[in-house]
Amino acid sequence: MLSHQSEKMSLMLTAKNHSIPLSDGNRIPIIGLGTYGDPRTTPKGTARECVKLAIDVGYRQFDGALVYFNEHEVGQAIREKITDGTVRREDIFYCGKLWSTFHPPELVRPALERTLKTLQLDYVDLYIIELPMAFKPGDKFYPKDKNGKYIYHETDLCATWEALEACKDAGLTKSLGVSNFNRRQLELILNKPGLKHRPVSNQVECHPYFTQPKLLEFCRQNDIVIVGYSPLGTSRDASWVNLKCPPLLEDEVLVSIGKKYNKSPSQVALRFNVQRGVVVIPKSFNPQRITKNFQIFDFSLTDDEMKLMEGLNKNIRFVELLMWSDHPEYPFHDDY
Repeated sequence: MLSHQSEKMSLMLTAKNHSIPLSDGNRIPIIGLGTYGDPRTTPKGTARECVKLAIDVGYRQFDGALVYFNEHEVGQAIREKITDGTVRREDIFYCGKLWSTFHPPELVRPALERTLKTLQLDYVDLYIIELPMAFKPGDKFYPKDKNGKYIYHETDLCATWEALEACKDAGLTKSLGVSNFNRRQLELILNKPGLKHRPVSNQVECHPYFTQPKLLEFCRQNDIVIVGYSPLGTSRDASWVNLKCPPLLEDEVLVSIGKKYNKSPSQVALRFNVQRGVVVIPKSFNPQRITKNFQIFDFSLTDDEMKLMEGLNKNIRFVELLMWSDHPEYPFHDDY
């Protein structure tokens, strides 16, 4: 169930002031813009224009990655909005990600420095291990053998984490976190001898059809914030996504609660997670949706509505990452 602390905190958030504390003393905005777009189909300049619009709307967190191939546009947009006086650098929260071909400790800092050079920023606010699975290091982000199978690489998550700790100590990132980690993988880091910096966040799929109650509770107990990706369901890309999942935003409960508050099912789904203390990073390159997704601070759900929405949980993932399901560190075999 919802902890009173996160419920109380969520009710105090506003469009202008909507960040929550992280365990290392830094803060993270409770809503951010996801910036992934298929590089094959997204027109050049789209990410730049959408990030600039999002800053004008009120977003202060941006979730990106080297493997999205658009960090240069995101960085340019942030820098332009700093130059025109809309925001200061310290107002913006940027999350970057360590890709799976850079897990060996000696490759960690160069990967982060590559992101900083691409963004043309001095630091990121949060740097996370994108996946607990490592791929063969090299020029290709998705290395495959001659039979088309992914080439994996031995993973030592604790060694990777120590290299990340050094990046934080060097001032290249303010905070450190992980993504797609299950409980066992989190415990590996938390119980590491000589741990210097704890993970402040775990970015995982989280929405009303996949509420993650056990993982959420474990993370709360360990002062780890859950950052929910695909908080509105997701695109229907068969290589990533379970296409059998019913469309979340057509759910009758979301529709009827939305009617009561004159809000869309999307806004209700986002508000639900925010009231649980879950950070949401809806991805959109549609100007209207970017604007609407941010309009979640002028209403709140009742306890009964929250319970009703918790009851929608079907324990179904939209994002199954099935292409890596035979990897020994594939995180979704475990219960949570």
